[in-house]
Amino acid sequence: MPTKHSKHKKSPSTRAGKYVREEMEQLHHGKKSPHSRKQAIAIGLSRARKAGVPVPKKKAA
Repeated sequence: MPTKHSKHKKSPSTRAGKYVREEMEQLHHGKKSPHSRKQAIAIGLSRARKAGVPVPKKKAA
């Protein structure tokens, strides 16, 4: 049986995927701001960082 804290053992990319998936759903349904896939991914990762998920820093342009 999984422990109570098992959700914290998931990898950062799996936990951040939840936020990216939400933004992609909004993109597909024509809701809110993202106008492209790249923008939806960036917004999702930004939201994950604000929520405390240890996502790697942005790559330099």
